[in-house]
Amino acid sequence: MRLPSIRRPSPSMAVSVMALVVASTGTSYATGLIGSDEIRNGSIKSVDVKDNNLKGRDVKNGSLGSMDIRDKSLKVRDFADGQLPAGAQGPAGVGRWALVDAAGAIIAQSGGFSVTAAYPTLAPMGTDAAGLRANGNVYINAGEDLSDNAVIATIALQNTVDQNGDTVTNGRAAGADANPEFSGEVAAAVCQPGVVNCAPPGTGNSSHLVVSPRLSDGSVTTADNRKRFYVVVSGDSSDRS
Repeated sequence: MRLPSIRRPSPSMAVSVMALVVASTGTSYATGLIGSDEIRNGSIKSVDVKDNNLKGRDVKNGSLGSMDIRDKSLKVRDFADGQLPAGAQGPAGVGRWALVDAAGAIIAQSGGFSVTAAYPTLAPMGTDAAGLRANGNVYINAGEDLSDNAVIATIALQNTVDQNGDTVTNGRAAGADANPEFSGEVAAAVCQPGVVNCAPPGTGNSSHLVVSPRLSDGSVTTADNRKRFYVVVSGDSSDRS
């Protein structure tokens, strides 16, 4: 008995059957069939991705360049080094400083300072005179009203000057006060009549500050044992022109 021949299905029939299978099995089956190998490199475009769906974790860290900056959903870590532009410069820090040498002269500063009187002698030692308080101090014009500012002073190390002739300038000499190159005290304040009176002419106002260096025992320094010091003005300098 001769069996009837079976005809090969047409291409259109094959496509129809495949569509029916996909439709009946749901999208999960279709999704499982499509992988990276089935997608042509460079073929996925922006229109193929739903807006606001990709997140920072979907982007390889350090992979983006400057052309991607306009995408506001991206994070700093997504960009390669040097790709993000610098932001606007912030306001300048508030504060000024000056370095005063052992003779009471400004040898470096950030600007605006001048010395009005350096270690003046307005009254002989041992007398009870108002000008005696000026002996051994340095008076500095800050060029601004310091009523809303803080004033700080600190001794500046200079270990190349042998101040007591013992040939030790590294601060390692044994004994109390054996290292004058390192030791000492310094105080600073704004000149404010009735609070901190400043005696030299022209210094009795809050545009001036006084710095008072002392030895470790609190006694007044002399020309052979004075040291450099820094003075810093910090706080509200908005009134300075």
